[in-house]
Amino acid sequence: MADASHPPHADLQRLKTQIDEADRDLLALLNRRARLVKEVGEAHKNAEGQVAFRPEQDAQVIDRLKADNTGPLMPDSVAPIWREIISACRALETPTRVAYLGPAGTFSEEAALGFFGSTVVKVPCASFDEVFHLTATGAADFGVVPVENSTEGVVTRSLDLFLTTPLFIIGETSLFVQHNLLRREPSIDGVETVCAHPQALAQCHGWLSAHLPHAERRPVASNAEGARLAGADSKLAAIASTRAGSEFGLNVVAPAIQDEANNRTRFAVVTHPQRHPQPRASGHDCTSLVVSVTNRPGAVHDMLMPLKVHGVSMTRFESRPARSGQWEYYFYIDLQGHPDQPHVATALRELREACAFFKLLGTYPIDVH
Repeated sequence: MADASHPPHADLQRLKTQIDEADRDLLALLNRRARLVKEVGEAHKNAEGQVAFRPEQDAQVIDRLKADNTGPLMPDSVAPIWREIISACRALETPTRVAYLGPAGTFSEEAALGFFGSTVVKVPCASFDEVFHLTATGAADFGVVPVENSTEGVVTRSLDLFLTTPLFIIGETSLFVQHNLLRREPSIDGVETVCAHPQALAQCHGWLSAHLPHAERRPVASNAEGARLAGADSKLAAIASTRAGSEFGLNVVAPAIQDEANNRTRFAVVTHPQRHPQPRASGHDCTSLVVSVTNRPGAVHDMLMPLKVHGVSMTRFESRPARSGQWEYYFYIDLQGHPDQPHVATALRELREACAFFKLLGTYPIDVH
């Protein structure tokens, strides 16, 4: 039985008052942090008056906080909270312009906001080519592009664009991708066409074959573009995120229709090397490169031997045709480690000597949150 001298509503009010006090204390601390960040920024502006973005420092801050966390806040909650805090503080110095495949509601937009926080200038683009172009010309400070999906493999257009632009990778993020069938109507009855990005159509091939075998599958520039089209035509359905459905007023008529339950997409964060420095070692780094070798017996084996000799682990190896008409290939390689580490630097130097073509695509903290 409750103590009449301390009714439950009195205890509840006391707790709410303490929460209000904690909120005020937290806001004061955040403003103190923001003032300190501004002072640090003034001391570290580059020649163009900009504050360099250092993803390895952000990663180290978040790693340290996760290690220091004693709960009850869940460890996985620390990273997104602090990315928003870091984003808000960085915006006090200069707006960060981030290009990605649009329109609003794409997984690329979600990945961009997850990496940089929501306090950025969003630059939605009509294609991956436009993302690379705007970032290369300086119209955007950074670009976010998908490079690999756990179901369908590499995003070939993104890989090809790394060869023809000066951009390099300074970060990565991965996203759990849940595809939903979206439509103006509340059911799948009468769907004649399903619109989505080609990757999404491929990732939902089994479900579409079983449930909408006679519907046309229409590739479009992005899933959000498919959602926009479905919002204007009741005979169309889209494959997209719930965010896209909310953006265009669509019903989720079938949730989670991807063929693989653990469907993830890896995104690369790219920028121009003249505007942002290469990230320093963070302790959990990836080095990406693209290479080719002369067409002779044992060439690929010889190219990879320095990695084995110096104990450098290769986490990805993809080939793409060189389009020379000579059956030549480019090889995209991800390595564990950072060139600041002596064994990685030595392996890269010897690997370069064995290659006819060698381009470092970037070295950056891997996504660990």
